[in-house]
Amino acid sequence: MLWSLLKILFFVILVAALAYGAGILMETGPGLRVAVADMEFVLGPLQAVILALLTVVGVWLLLRVAGFLVALVRFLNGDETAISRYFSRSRERRGFQALADGMLALASGEARLAMSNAAKAERFLRRPDLTNLLSAQAAEMLGDKGRARDIYKKLLGDDRTRFVGVRGLMKQKLAEGDTETAIKLAEKAFVLKPRHAETQTTLLQLQANAEDWKGARKTLNAKLRHGNIPRDLHRRRDAVLAVCEARDLMVDGDEPRARDLSIEANKLSPDLVPAAVMAARAYHAQGREKQAVRVLRRAWEAQPHPDIAAAFAELVPDETPQDRILRFGQLTDVRPDDPETRMLTAELAIAAEDFPAARKALGDLADTAPTVRALTLMAAIERGLGSDDEVVRGFLAKALGAPRGPQWVCDSCATVQPAWAPVCGHCGGFDTLAWKPAPANQAALAGASDMLPLLVGGGLEKSVE
Repeated sequence: MLWSLLKILFFVILVAALAYGAGILMETGPGLRVAVADMEFVLGPLQAVILALLTVVGVWLLLRVAGFLVALVRFLNGDETAISRYFSRSRERRGFQALADGMLALASGEARLAMSNAAKAERFLRRPDLTNLLSAQAAEMLGDKGRARDIYKKLLGDDRTRFVGVRGLMKQKLAEGDTETAIKLAEKAFVLKPRHAETQTTLLQLQANAEDWKGARKTLNAKLRHGNIPRDLHRRRDAVLAVCEARDLMVDGDEPRARDLSIEANKLSPDLVPAAVMAARAYHAQGREKQAVRVLRRAWEAQPHPDIAAAFAELVPDETPQDRILRFGQLTDVRPDDPETRMLTAELAIAAEDFPAARKALGDLADTAPTVRALTLMAAIERGLGSDDEVVRGFLAKALGAPRGPQWVCDSCATVQPAWAPVCGHCGGFDTLAWKPAPANQAALAGASDMLPLLVGGGLEKSVE
């Protein structure tokens, strides 16, 4: 507000000063007297001001003409660039104006206008490193992929534009589904510009999809080195890649190296369930039972999971049900109120045929969080306690339509995966699976009946009939 008032005040003062000056000129005597030979001219004040302005304009024009004549003389004397320099400024202005108009047209979605301005800018500037990229993007917008590809190939011939050309061809190959060629182009782009964040991310995704775990770890380390990924996220994803590499080594028979990688992955991300399970098995194979238990307890504390319980059971496979209940206390005393812990405790009690203890452990879980597993366990408990078949069938009927509970769900596309994997099988996202309840429309209901024979034994068919 104050600035606007100052501007208005300045304008009023300027108008007043001009009016005052004009008044002084009009009141001045005869004005300017000019004598040329025998002639004498008398100019009034206003006429003198006009003559002064015309003189300034005339001098400016004279200097321009003199500059052109000097350039012409130098050109005639053999300097072939002198006259071209004289006209180049205007050509450059028109060329950069055409380039700017082309960029605005491209941003507005007017691909043909952008293409036309790119050609115009090239005529004036003769700078293909500037205009070819605009032409390629306009061609892609028009759907002319062949022309865009040809332009990108031209960019490969210049060191300044080689990265742009490689990146453009890489994106085309990705759009066409040619991942084999795309990963080679991504590797080339990474060599040209190792700091480029988008290229790092694309290459990492392609390497993960191709199961090139070693290459992916190198790319991930480059992202950390250049500051393009937080350190905690780097540790998590490095652990994911290490687990996958360990799996492949285990299949190839290199068990010592696989165990070392499993332990390394667990140290990088102790709450990663697959890493904890593999590390516990590695410690168990080395006879380091305390370390195995410590790894599984720490993972259970972060997130209780059935795979952790299964790995804990593998540590002593031939124990009695009562001994297993006692040993599993090392695990179940961590987060005892978690639904997974309560269901695990109930399962252990059912295996020991201690059905009252199983009911106590399960509590009201079948009412407050009625999942397939909780209701199936309740059906098994009722059968073990000798309840009527109608009660058992009631719980089984509820189980068939109940949610599955936590599953491996992709954070990107919300698709349920049957098992953990580094890459989502639906959308291809890397490290996007999380153990959580699935959306209602993703729940797999058929799995409920698959669990029942394991828990209620051979009498299930009779109870359902």
